[in-house]
Amino acid sequence: MSNSRSFAPIAVLRPRLPDVEAVLPWLRRMDEARVYSNFGPLSQEFSRRLCGHYALAEGCVIPVANATLGLAAVLMALEVKPGTLCAMPAFTFVATAHAAIAAGMVPWLLDVDEDHWQLTPEGVERALASAPGEVGAVIPVCPFGQPVDGAAWLRFRERSGVQVIIDAAAAFDGVRPGPLPAVVSLHATKAMGIGEGGLVVSSDPKLSSRVQRRINFGFLGTREAGCIALNAKMSEVQAAYGLAALAQWPETRAGFARVQDGLRHRLEEHGLPSPAGIGEEWVSSTFCLRLPADAAEVSGGLAAMGLETRRWWGDGLHRHAAFASCPRQPLPVTDRLATGVLGLPCWLDLGEAELSRIASAVAGLCGGGVGRT
Repeated sequence: MSNSRSFAPIAVLRPRLPDVEAVLPWLRRMDEARVYSNFGPLSQEFSRRLCGHYALAEGCVIPVANATLGLAAVLMALEVKPGTLCAMPAFTFVATAHAAIAAGMVPWLLDVDEDHWQLTPEGVERALASAPGEVGAVIPVCPFGQPVDGAAWLRFRERSGVQVIIDAAAAFDGVRPGPLPAVVSLHATKAMGIGEGGLVVSSDPKLSSRVQRRINFGFLGTREAGCIALNAKMSEVQAAYGLAALAQWPETRAGFARVQDGLRHRLEEHGLPSPAGIGEEWVSSTFCLRLPADAAEVSGGLAAMGLETRRWWGDGLHRHAAFASCPRQPLPVTDRLATGVLGLPCWLDLGEAELSRIASAVAGLCGGGVGRT
């Protein structure tokens, strides 16, 4: 690897949205309609096509301005009592906690499963016995796009009576629609990116209707605010990008599958297992690996070779000043993951030689022996 410094740098992420030519026909339709927001024709068309994509009845996918507002709106639509605890993993992006606070709840930070980096229903049930207050909801997170077990969480809701909302921000491809609401991000950094935006996905049409009211000032058929709500509607410009991106999704997904499957196989040749199913059963816009060495040290070594990396979730929610006072259980797994998980370069234009370079560089710094994810 002595010549690695002479190679061109490789960024950790290079988002790619539909180009202007792909979006222009939709923007022209917007101009013709002269409707730019407020559940306009493009937003409605985007919703219908997404319902087809997820094999759901019409009206069961609600486009929103962004996923953080989407999470808050779902908590409000479920009428979770303000001031109650919202259980969530400490190993997640800060938006999960911000959304709970926006909905009037208190984040309660729990530890995750060592192997899959996510909450489990069994773990949350054990935690409920020692909860420091009333628990109104739990937000399982799809870590870096990995699916969660929706059926198991539905059984948890039925047993416990605690509402469940799935934070599927990175899981446009990994979300498995069902009665539990899932909130997907369409940020530019996501696999199905549109710049900014999100989706609330649920097979429950009554819940979808309540969410729609909560993202529109509490209006439902009249201009009377019948409940506390947000302004979280998707604009027509966002929907134009969404329609173009959805049309390109088969090609986009195939591109991410090529990159992630290629990187996974190369790493496994060096004894470095990757997240289960990545590049095959589901794709994402990030490729996060648990290393047998300190992630910060490996990141520095890769940077010296021109390879940018990212510790996407940092040290966990409990290490952020904004959430330092939130109640929490002991977080040993979160602390281990925070020092061991590193996001490698992952984007659509990476070539085969670049994938080999990334895998060889990581293996050279780490060797083998990383635990399963």
